[in-house]
Amino acid sequence: MGKRLALRAGDVVTIPPNVKHWHGAARDSWFSHLSVETNCQAGPAEWLEPVAEAEYNRLK
Repeated sequence: MGKRLALRAGDVVTIPPNVKHWHGAARDSWFSHLSVETNCQAGPAEWLEPVAEAEYNRLK
């Protein structure tokens, strides 16, 4: 499992091309996600599989 980031309102995260990642809220909070694609010539974003509940529950 990779690096976790604690985000605050207004934070911006830039994900480089071809980097698999996922996002979600902690168990005791909510999360709102806005995606902006800036390199449309390269094609659309590829939305991957959701995180399995068992994997999510292993997070601390």
